[in-house]
Amino acid sequence: MKEDFLHYLWKFKKFDSLNLKTSNLETLTIIHVGQYLELAGPDFFNAQIKIENQKWAGNVEIHLKSSDWYLHQHEKDSGYENVILHVVWENDAAVFRSDNSEIPVLELKDYVDSDTLNNYHSLVAPKSWIYCEKHLSTIDEFTFKNWQERLFFERLETKSKPIFDLLEKTNQDWESVLFCLLAKNFGLNTNGEIFMKIAQSIPFSVIRKESFEVENLEALIFGTAGLLDNEKEDNYFKDLKFRYFYLLHKYQLDKIVVPPVQFFKHRPDNFPTIRLSQLANLYHTHQNLFSKISNLRSLKESYQLFQICAAPYWQNHYQFDKESPKKKKTLSKSFIDLILINTIIPLQFAYAKSLGKEVSEDLMELLTEVSAEKNAIIDKFISFGIKPKNALETQSLLQLKKEYCNNSKCLECVIGIELLKNNN
Repeated sequence: MKEDFLHYLWKFKKFDSLNLKTSNLETLTIIHVGQYLELAGPDFFNAQIKIENQKWAGNVEIHLKSSDWYLHQHEKDSGYENVILHVVWENDAAVFRSDNSEIPVLELKDYVDSDTLNNYHSLVAPKSWIYCEKHLSTIDEFTFKNWQERLFFERLETKSKPIFDLLEKTNQDWESVLFCLLAKNFGLNTNGEIFMKIAQSIPFSVIRKESFEVENLEALIFGTAGLLDNEKEDNYFKDLKFRYFYLLHKYQLDKIVVPPVQFFKHRPDNFPTIRLSQLANLYHTHQNLFSKISNLRSLKESYQLFQICAAPYWQNHYQFDKESPKKKKTLSKSFIDLILINTIIPLQFAYAKSLGKEVSEDLMELLTEVSAEKNAIIDKFISFGIKPKNALETQSLLQLKKEYCNNSKCLECVIGIELLKNNN
């Protein structure tokens, strides 16, 4: 048994609360269980109880065993002096305040019915992937859908934090933040962090000024990525290299060293050369891109905005000096979907939050237009009978797995609480 189960029992009064007695056989009445704040100090603040005819207001501390009070050294912490009730599963030791007055104890094991215990033990039984995998599909659709919406916005809150951090570093320049986020997205998992370092290394004011010549943008981005460091016979390579050093001199920029971009294990269409060229062409095609992206409200508009391709040279190249069969390197719809999920919607959420605007419904509506993601985690949920219909649902499932299932937070999860309510 874990302590969070006792927190759940106390918070929702999932025990026989009408006939309570303390360990000293005094009548106990719960008026208010208090606030569960999950902060340092006692577990529940500002509770109200009555012992015999005396009313008490203060805090409640919860442990598996009453001796845990001393194990956690609460007797040395003045923050526990105003504890009015010690709620435990097993009372194995008396606990005293600094004035030697004994803290009343409620031993819960005598007041919890067998169904609640059986449901708990079933929920936390040994798992192969997640605890509730055998019962996940039994949750009613209304409850599950509402929980998914909450999980989606939790995920957006998490994704917005690095956006606000970037905003601080760029002196509140949303265009610069967007450039960094898009660069990371274009780099995918393997090159994402490297692409972001590249974007952060080039002042966005320079990107703005040079966006009218796509070769200059490619030169800046490729040069910063270290892709122009060697010598090649290709005239296109030589031109980009000349432009790069000219631009360094023009803007008095230092040559930045970033980790080498990775080609290994990538499909050719995801080679860093192709993705960086597409990024350069995106900024060549669209000035004031942030304004356009912040106002996107449909999947169709998104596909139209990102109808860009790599430079003509890359139609028959994936690397410098190596010709390949001719192919126009456009952004696929699945790649644009990733940009929507990982960059556009989090950015729209953060921007609206900074302005105090409410865009929740718009974001949910936009994401329901996007196809469900495909990955190993989603495949697992599908095998348990959960079949997401769109990206809003897959994003919520990823949040569920990462933040709740992986951390065994079953009793902070609506699904876990619902399963505890249901009798086996």
